[in-house]
Amino acid sequence: MSAAALDVVSVGEPMVEFNQVPGDPRRYLQGFGGDTMNAMIAAARQGARAGYVTRLGDDDFGKLFLDLWRDEGLDISGVAIDTDAPTAVYFVTHGPNGHAFSYRRAGSAASRLAPANLPLDVVRRARFLHTSGITQGISTSACDAAFTAIDAARAAGAKIAYDSNLRLKLWPLARARAVINATIGLADYFLPSLDDVRVLSGRDDPDAIVDWAHALGAKFVALKLGGDGVMASDGHQRERIAPHRVQAVDATGAGDCFAGSFLARLSTGDDFFRAVRYANAAAALTCTGYGAVAPLPKPDAVLRLLNGIT
Repeated sequence: MSAAALDVVSVGEPMVEFNQVPGDPRRYLQGFGGDTMNAMIAAARQGARAGYVTRLGDDDFGKLFLDLWRDEGLDISGVAIDTDAPTAVYFVTHGPNGHAFSYRRAGSAASRLAPANLPLDVVRRARFLHTSGITQGISTSACDAAFTAIDAARAAGAKIAYDSNLRLKLWPLARARAVINATIGLADYFLPSLDDVRVLSGRDDPDAIVDWAHALGAKFVALKLGGDGVMASDGHQRERIAPHRVQAVDATGAGDCFAGSFLARLSTGDDFFRAVRYANAAAALTCTGYGAVAPLPKPDAVLRLLNGIT
């Protein structure tokens, strides 16, 4: 792919997914995951020119990712192969309290992202740069790389989209809170989940949480409320966007789908609130299938849901 401008680029860690088969706990379906990667595939399926910045192991799993991203039309000029570290893996199990994750990611190739090996030429081609708290939590060097990417993208005129995606198995709350709060202040678009920011902010009420995010410096906030929809705010106007009722079976990757779909719609010229409404519908559809990538919808399905067509 040529060095043309990209609508959106994300920096993060992909992982091979093994998702437990409902009713047969000894069987797993192989898929793909990783919050930032899911978001970029969602963006690409919505028609955006999307690119990914990461590192893969020189292994069979890494080759599977390269094939997947080519099939999905991602720009992979920002992907490096690390001969000294593996591609990460995670497992999803399902129980009465929802889904749970088990990770094999310590020392992954992506965790070796660092400012020195960041492909800044790719970052600077983006209109929107996306990253997350998971990228920052996998290692100190990856955290530094995320901040370096944000600085480079902002200097090149890009807008920053950030999802806190708090994972306390990766880092202590005090460090997570300090890093995430600092990043919120750099974000044009902050896209957190309610559970995350209740922990980070110490607040419970969605309106109070949105106020907290704006006070930290976020210009636009789309607070994902799970089954209760989204609260969207541009700092002046605030809108509670209702959920879509679907036959949900697995919420894996729904928030990532929201981010990618939202950025894709911004890339087409949608305003903030219109993009949030579209992303809310796309995320609902993701919950109707299993795994992080396979259920990511195409535009025709999203538009049917938005228009009430069954």
